[in-house]
Amino acid sequence: MREPRWPAVVAMIAAGCLYWSLPEPLSVGPGWLLLAVTLVLTIPLLISNHRGEFNIARILTFAMNALITLAMIASLASLIQGLPHHRNTPQALLRAAVALWVTNVLVFALWYWKLDGGGPLMREGRRGRLESSFLFPQMLGEDGGDPSWSPHFMDYLFLAFNTSTAFSPTDTAVLSRWAKAGMMLQSLISLTIIALLAARAVNIL
Repeated sequence: MREPRWPAVVAMIAAGCLYWSLPEPLSVGPGWLLLAVTLVLTIPLLISNHRGEFNIARILTFAMNALITLAMIASLASLIQGLPHHRNTPQALLRAAVALWVTNVLVFALWYWKLDGGGPLMREGRRGRLESSFLFPQMLGEDGGDPSWSPHFMDYLFLAFNTSTAFSPTDTAVLSRWAKAGMMLQSLISLTIIALLAARAVNIL
C-alpha cells in the first residue's frame, strides 16, 4: 500500500508558516519569503509526484527541506548572537523559541522520512524485510516482527518529537551512523533552544 505524501507536504508548509511567525530581525530576508518559496515549489512537487516523476519530486523535497533547515539554523544563530545585547524582548524570545523548536521537530522528521531506507518510494517497493536505519517496535518480536510493516511519516514525526523532548529516542533504536549524527544534531539544536533561549526569556520576564 502506497504511503500518502500529504502529511510531509503539510509539515513543510507548517515549517514555512512557523518561520514567518518569527520576529522580523531573526528571519533571513522577509519573513514570508520562505513560506512563499515553499508554496511555489509545492506545485511542481505535487504535479511531478502525481505524474510518477519521482526523481523530480525527490529533488524538490530535498531542496525545500534544505532551505527550511538552513533558514532555521541561521535564525537560531542570529538569536543566540543577539542575546548578550538584549536585542529582543522576552515575549519575542519566547515566541522565537517555540517556533524554532517546533520547526526543528518538523525538519528532522522530514529528513528521517526522506532518507531512511532510501525514502518512501524505496520502502514501498522493497521485497522482504525493510533495511531501516531505525529499529521500530513493530520490527521486533519473537517472530522478527511484521515483515510487511513500513514506517510512515507519523512514525518519523513521533521519533523526532521524542528526540527533541528527551534528547534521545524512546522506543526506537538507532542503527546507522548517519541517523545517529542526525539525532545528535537535532538534540543539540533542541537543547540550545530550550536551555539558552527559553530559559533566558523566562529569567528576564
